[in-house]
Amino acid sequence: MPEMTEIELYERVRQKHKPALEMLYDRYERLLFSFAYKMTGNAQLAEDVIQEVFIKLWKEHAPYSKEKGKFSSWLITLTRNTALDILRKQKSQESYEYMEKDSLQVDEETPEDLAEWKEKRTIVRKAVADLKIDQQEIIDLFYFKGQTHKEISDSTGLPLGTVKGRIRLALKHLRSIMEKEGGGQSEL
Repeated sequence: MPEMTEIELYERVRQKHKPALEMLYDRYERLLFSFAYKMTGNAQLAEDVIQEVFIKLWKEHAPYSKEKGKFSSWLITLTRNTALDILRKQKSQESYEYMEKDSLQVDEETPEDLAEWKEKRTIVRKAVADLKIDQQEIIDLFYFKGQTHKEISDSTGLPLGTVKGRIRLALKHLRSIMEKEGGGQSEL
């Protein structure tokens, strides 16, 4: 299959074309996993988030439209919301489960995976560090702490429109920084 745009792939996924889903997965899995891992702090939960995101794409539980913005930004937002849902669900289940403090955790990541994620994390951290301080704070509150626009507005005392504008501007700057760092297509 010739190189297709993300929109073309998405349209093929809507037609239940499995190779298109695989291509979208291959294109975005690393970025979405890194993002989900940053939010959950757990590789298994991050994998669960990615699985749920691609199930939603396949079953059209959250259809994309151009009015929602750039496809990759919409996909990151879908990942963020899915991660928050899974974290909320896990939090409510944990109150009923007995947690053994000294239990061993097995990490199944290979050294190659860890090196790849470390490299990607370094690029993202550098890109975020290159943002203005106010934009760094907004990105942290919105994407990594899961606060809503309204909650950020209330906690910072900024007008809601300013919060939304700073998020949009920060994402634009991150995208251009990542394009320079990655030497090609941005994953934001």
